[in-house]
Amino acid sequence: MPLGYLALVLHAHLPYVRHVDRDDCLEERWLYEALTESYVPLLDTFLRLADDRVPFCLTVSLSPPLLNMLLDPLLQTRYLNHLARMMELADKEVFRTRHQPAFAPLARMYRDRLRRVCHLYHEVYRDNLITGFRELADRGYLELVTCAATHAYLPLIGLQREVVRAQVRIAADYHARLFGRRPAGMWLPECAYNPGDDRELATAGLGYFFLDTHGVLFARPRPRYGVFAPVYCPSGVAAFGRDPESSKQVWSAQEGYPGDYDYREFYRDIGYDLDWEYIGPYVHPSGLRVDTGFKYYRITGRGNHKEPYVPERAREKAALHAGNFMFNRERQIEWLAGRMDRRPIVVAPYDAELFGHWWYEGPQWLEFLFRKIAYDQQVLAPTTPGRYLGEYPVNQTVQPCGSSWGNEGYHEVWLSGANDWIYRHLHHAAEDMIGLANRFTSPTPLQERALNQAARELLLAQSSDWAFIMRTGTMVDYAVRRTKEHLLRFRRLCRALVEDDLDPGWLAQVERADNIFPELSYTYFRSAPIHEGASCGLR
Repeated sequence: MPLGYLALVLHAHLPYVRHVDRDDCLEERWLYEALTESYVPLLDTFLRLADDRVPFCLTVSLSPPLLNMLLDPLLQTRYLNHLARMMELADKEVFRTRHQPAFAPLARMYRDRLRRVCHLYHEVYRDNLITGFRELADRGYLELVTCAATHAYLPLIGLQREVVRAQVRIAADYHARLFGRRPAGMWLPECAYNPGDDRELATAGLGYFFLDTHGVLFARPRPRYGVFAPVYCPSGVAAFGRDPESSKQVWSAQEGYPGDYDYREFYRDIGYDLDWEYIGPYVHPSGLRVDTGFKYYRITGRGNHKEPYVPERAREKAALHAGNFMFNRERQIEWLAGRMDRRPIVVAPYDAELFGHWWYEGPQWLEFLFRKIAYDQQVLAPTTPGRYLGEYPVNQTVQPCGSSWGNEGYHEVWLSGANDWIYRHLHHAAEDMIGLANRFTSPTPLQERALNQAARELLLAQSSDWAFIMRTGTMVDYAVRRTKEHLLRFRRLCRALVEDDLDPGWLAQVERADNIFPELSYTYFRSAPIHEGASCGLR
C-alpha cells in the first residue's frame, strides 16, 4: 500500500469564440492551437498509457465554453480546414528544409505529428473529442469535473445569489447531459472562492472544489493537516488545497521545468521568421503574422541567441524531470505520512494548455511520470479527489477564506483600473435577468426564445476571460468589444420583452451568432428555490 497520494488536476478552458459571419477570426485560432498542441496530444498520451495497462488516473476539468466549442459543427469544420492548411505547410517545410540537417528532421516531426492529430481527431473521434474523454472516464482513468457555466469570476459577479446558482447549475446539468453522470466536483474559475458559494455547489450535487494554498491555510479554524488533506465547508462540500511545492516545480518561471534550455522555444516560430511570400497563406489574411506551431529552436538561454531544437535531448530532459518530480513527491509524502492519521494527498493543479502548447514536452513529461510512478517506486500512488473522499469520508470542517490563484492570491487581476467598469453593468444586467425570469412564468414561444437568448448574452458577458484580457493588455479591443456586444444585445432583448416588441428576424440572427448552451432555459435565473439534485432548466 502506498504511503500517500498524488492528485494531478488539469483544467481545460478557452473563452467562447465563435463568429458565424467570418472565417478568419484571429481569436478562433486559440481553439485550433489548443486542439492541435494540447487536447489531442493529451488524449493520445492517455490512450497510450491505457493501452499499456499503466495504472494511472488524474482529474480533468472541462469548462462548458470549451465543451460547447468542441461540439459545434461550424468550429469542427473550420478546424479541419485549419488542419488541412497546416499539413500543406508541413509538406512545404519538409521540402524547404531538405538540405538543412538541423531542421529537416524537425519538419518531418511536425508533419508526422499533424498527421497523427488529424487521424485521431477525424478518424478515431469523428471530430468530437468529448467521446475520447468520456471513454477514458468510463474506463476509470479520468475523473471529469466541470467549471462555472461561462468561467465567470464568481466572487465579483455574485452580488445576487441567483447568479452564482445559475452559473453552477447550468454547468453541472450540461456536464451530466454530455457525459451521462453528474460531475464529481467543480473547478471554480481561477480557483476564486467567496465564502458561501460552496452552498450552491452543495445544492447542485457537487462533492468538492479546489482552492489555492492560502484559501485553505487561512481557514477558520486552521486545518490540522494544511493542504495535505481535504476539509469540509459548513455546507458539506470538500475543498482541496493546492500544494505550493509541486506547483512551483512546474509553474515557476525561474525554477520550473518548462524553462529548461533543452526544451522547445515557444516564442520562435516560422510565422515570424520566414518571408511573407512563403508564409503569408498560412498566417492571417490581414497581413498579421501569427504562430504556426512550426518552431525549430530550443530555449538555449535568456538571450536572443537560439540553438536548433533537438527532440532527443528534450525527451531525455522530460524523463529526467519526471523522475525528479516523483522523487520530490516521495520525500514529501514520506515526511507527511509520519505526522498524519491518514495517507496524505498532494494536489497539483495546472492549466491543461500548459502541456503541449506552452510546454511542448509536457505530455511526454506526464507519460514518463505515470510510468515511473507505476513501476519505479512504492511510496505514492495517483488518485483523484473523488477516490480520496471515498477512502477518507471523515474530514475536518472549517470555513475557507476568500481567495484565488491569481496574482497576489485574491481578486486584483479581475478587478483593477483596466476592467472595473464592467461590473456595474454586469450587476444591473443580472438584476434585470432575475426580474424577467420571475416575471415571465408562462411566456409565448417567441418570448421564451428571447428570454433564453437574454440568459445566454448575460452568461457570455460574465466570462472572466474578458476582464483577464483587459488586465493583461493582450487583445484588449476584442475583450472590450465582446463585453459590450453581449450587454447591448441583452439590453435590447430586455427592452423588447418588457415592451412586447420582439423582432423575430433579429432574434434569429442573435441565436445563430451566440448559440452557447443550445437547450438552455432562462428559468435557471428564477429566485424560486431549487430542490436538491433537480434539473430546472435544460430540457
